[in-house]
Amino acid sequence: MYSFDSRVRFSEVDHTKQITLPGIINYFQDCSTFHSESLGLGVDYFAEHGRAWVLNAWQVIAKRYPKLGEEITVSTWATEFNGLYGLRNFRMTDGDGRTAAYANSVWVYMDMVKGRPVRPLPEEIEAYGAEEPLDMEYAPRKISLPENWEEKEAFQVRKYHIDTNEHVNNCQYVQMALEALEEELCVRQVRVEYRKSAVCKDIIRPRVAREDGRIVVSLTDAQGKPYAVVELEENIG
Repeated sequence: MYSFDSRVRFSEVDHTKQITLPGIINYFQDCSTFHSESLGLGVDYFAEHGRAWVLNAWQVIAKRYPKLGEEITVSTWATEFNGLYGLRNFRMTDGDGRTAAYANSVWVYMDMVKGRPVRPLPEEIEAYGAEEPLDMEYAPRKISLPENWEEKEAFQVRKYHIDTNEHVNNCQYVQMALEALEEELCVRQVRVEYRKSAVCKDIIRPRVAREDGRIVVSLTDAQGKPYAVVELEENIG
């Protein structure tokens, strides 16, 4: 397990003084990056080898949203490696050790030069190890799509959306989905299925559907093929 301590910063909260959903996801994403860097398997290593662990799916559950200035601890650990895939859990706890948010994630190992999945080397797997998974209700990797959609205004991918892989950062898709909605949500669970990578200057066309206690936002290209599908479940009450 890899962990680091922090405090909720002013730049990470919204008008309620609580950390945002993207703020939680960014902490989880940073934690996995720090973990890899600590093992010598970080950004520079993968750039040199033309490989990368690419996020395929998120399931993030927020029990509560920590407030400005709260002390938090963010932890992550690998739980399973199976062929081309790796699974990783996350947890955010408050100053009293209570869980504020937790997550499961599915990653695929990619040859970034050829643009296709490959098997990681045995030593790359051994460096992470595998620990016991969280006791949680695991959702499927794929998100079922509704039939009826409401089209939203298209927008262009900007430079600030892009990460070190020259693709739209994983968390940016969640921010895009939230901004496509008219209402403000207190999200209990978000699932994201990543289909293909958007790059700078691509045009993204959001489509929104509401059904069965969930909101689904499909962030699509000009042909209606999703870059990412985001499913949001609101915390009622």
